[in-house]
Amino acid sequence: MGMPLEFQTLIVTKGNEKRIEDNLFILEKEGYRIYPLDIPIEVKRTLQSEASGQAVVKKIELADHRTVITYELISLHSIN
Repeated sequence: MGMPLEFQTLIVTKGNEKRIEDNLFILEKEGYRIYPLDIPIEVKRTLQSEASGQAVVKKIELADHRTVITYELISLHSIN
């Protein structure tokens, strides 16, 4: 039996991100997802919105059909 897995090239928050400290955030998503580590990728609020900034994923946790990523926001294009 296979395991459903998605490869992501950007972070879509849908407003569900939580600030841990300064520019460090965590985001929990349904399903298993793999993000590139230690390279800048775009952050968007929704898939159709403009990029709000760039982040570097520092940690990925996969468990119980959920993915939790920890990322550092390295640039911000807009506060809206």
